Amino acid sequence: MPVQLVNQIAAGEVVERPASVVKELLENSLDAGATKITIDIEKGGSKLIRISDNGHGIHKDDLVLSLSPHATSKIHSIDDLEQVTSLGFRGEALPSIASVSHLQLTSCWNDADESWSVTINNSKPGEIMPAPKSPGTTIEVRDLFFNIPARRKFLRTEKTEFSHLDDVVKRISLSRFDVDVTLRHNQRVVKNLRAASDRLQQEKRIAEICGPAFVEQAVYMDFEYEGLRLWGWIAQPTFSRSQADMQYFYVNGRVVKDRLVTHAVRQAYSDVLFHGRHPAYVLFFECDPAIVDVNAHPGKHEVRFRQGRQVHDFLFRAIHKSLAEVTAGDSSTHDYRHFSGTGSDSSSAANIDTGGSAGRPLQYTQPSQSAMPFAAAEQRRAYTEFSRKADPMQSISATIPAEADKDDMPPLGYARAQLHGIYVLAENAEGMVLVDMHAAHERITYERLKTAIDGEGIGSQPLLVPQTISVSSKEAQLVEDQSELFRKLGFEVDRVADESIKLRQIPVILSNSDIETLLRDVLSDLLTHGSSTRIQQEINEILSTMACHGSIRANRKLTIEEMNALLRDMEITERSGQCNHGRPTWIQLTIAELDKLFMRGR
Repeated sequence: MPVQLVNQIAAGEVVERPASVVKELLENSLDAGATKITIDIEKGGSKLIRISDNGHGIHKDDLVLSLSPHATSKIHSIDDLEQVTSLGFRGEALPSIASVSHLQLTSCWNDADESWSVTINNSKPGEIMPAPKSPGTTIEVRDLFFNIPARRKFLRTEKTEFSHLDDVVKRISLSRFDVDVTLRHNQRVVKNLRAASDRLQQEKRIAEICGPAFVEQAVYMDFEYEGLRLWGWIAQPTFSRSQADMQYFYVNGRVVKDRLVTHAVRQAYSDVLFHGRHPAYVLFFECDPAIVDVNAHPGKHEVRFRQGRQVHDFLFRAIHKSLAEVTAGDSSTHDYRHFSGTGSDSSSAANIDTGGSAGRPLQYTQPSQSAMPFAAAEQRRAYTEFSRKADPMQSISATIPAEADKDDMPPLGYARAQLHGIYVLAENAEGMVLVDMHAAHERITYERLKTAIDGEGIGSQPLLVPQTISVSSKEAQLVEDQSELFRKLGFEVDRVADESIKLRQIPVILSNSDIETLLRDVLSDLLTHGSSTRIQQEINEILSTMACHGSIRANRKLTIEEMNALLRDMEITERSGQCNHGRPTWIQLTIAELDKLFMRGR
C-alpha cells in the first residue's frame, strides 16, 4: 500500500478528532522534558492546533525522520517495551496526524543557536528551512481531515469539539503539576495553569480544574506497600456525582480508564456512597513499569497489570482505609484532610495502626467475609440484646459545661438543643454543628454490628434439600479450586459434574436471599476480577436494614446528656460523616458563615 494510505489507516486509530491530536502532541512535549507548554486552538481545533514547548527539541537531521511511520527515539528493543516509562512509544502519532492535515514542525535541538522547520503535505515532507530561534518544539496542525471529507463531516460543532479538547488538557494538566500549561481558543486565554511545587499549589490547580468544592470535600491520601504507591485526593462520599465525569486516575503518569481500577474504587466506596451516585477522585498510582503493560489498547486508554489481583486489592484497601480514617471529629467539612499509611504485612496490608488526624490511633480492620452466627430464632434476640448494649445513649454519660473553653472543646462540641425531634444543635470551637440524629446513630449502630459479626464468625445452616445448579465448566472448576473460600463465606458447595454444582449449606443471615443468583454473580466476579465482595455486600445490606430499624427515630426527645453521648460516639466511629445510604450525618456552620448570613461587619 502507498505510504499515505498506510498512515491514514493508522490515523483512523490515533486521530479520532482534534482532541486526539492534542493528546498525542502534549504527550510528546512531556516526553521531551518540557516545563512550559502553550496550546493555541482555532475553531475547536479543526482550523488550527499549535502546540509550543520548551523541551529538548529535535535535531535537524531527525526532523524528516520523526515524520516517518514507526520512527521513535523512545524505545529501541523488546526489553524497552517491557518497561515503558515514556507516554509515547509507537512512533505513529506524527505521521498519522501529518497524513490528514497540513503539518509544520519547527524545532531547536538542546537550545542550539538555530531552529529548523519542515512542512509535510499528503505524507510528503518538504525541504528543511531555517526558522526564527525559539527553544523547544512547535507543531502546527492546520485544516484537520482536509483530504478526508467523510471524516470531516463527522466532526461536531466547534463548541463540542473544543469541550473534548479541553477535557484532554485538564487530564494531562493534572498528571504533571510541575509543568506550566496555557490554553488559548480563538486567541482568548481559557486556561493559564502555573507549575505547582507543593501540596497547597497542587490543590489550587486541582481547584481550577475540578472546582473548589472538590478540594474542600477531598481527603488527601498517600499509601505505599511493597513497591506500590497510591496517592492523591478522593472526595468524601457526600461529594458524589450523578455521572463519572470527575474521575482522574494515572498509572506512572499516564491517564487511564481501566475496568480493574474502576471496580476497585467502586468497591471501596460501596458502603458509603448514595445509590446511583459516582465517586470523584484525582489519584496517582506508581509501580514498577515492568508489572504494567501499556500496549494493551490502540489509543493507550487502558493498561494491563501482570498481577491484577494484587493491584486490585491494594487499591481497594488503600482507598477503603483512607475513607474509614475520616471521622466526624477530624475537622470541619471545609478543611483539608490528610491520610497516610505504610503497609508491612503481605497477608493483610490493611490491618495497620497509624496516627489518626485527630491525634488518636486508628484501629482499622478490613471488612471480613463473615455473617451472623445465629440461628434464625436466636438472631432477633441477640440483635435486640446487642442494640441495647450498643446504644450510645446508654454508653456514655456526658456533662455539659455552661461555658466551655474553646481549647478544651471536643471536635463536635456540646449539644445545646434538639430541633423538631430530628436534629441536634451543638456548639463547637468553630461555630455551630447540626446533626441528623437518626442518620448518625444509624451509622454508629451499623459499624458496631459489623464489628460484632466479624468477631463471632459465620453461622451456617444446611439446606433441607441440596440445590443443584447448572454452570459453565470454568465456573464449576472455580468452585472446586475455591472450595476453602466458599467455606469461609459460610457456603458448602461441591462440583458434582463437568457443568454442575450442588449447594448444601448457606449462611443463616442470607436464608431469605436469592442464593442461586448471588452464587452466579460471585462466580462471574471471580472469573473477571479474581475476587468478589458480593456476599459481603449482601450481608452488609441486611445489617444496614437492622441498623436502620435499631436506631433512634425521629420525634424521640433526647436529654442533653444523650445528645452529647451521640456526639462523642460520632467522633470515634469510622465513616460517621455519612449514614449507611451515603447521606451526610452532620454539617458545620462557622462563625464567619453565620456572620455573612446576618450581614454582620458590613
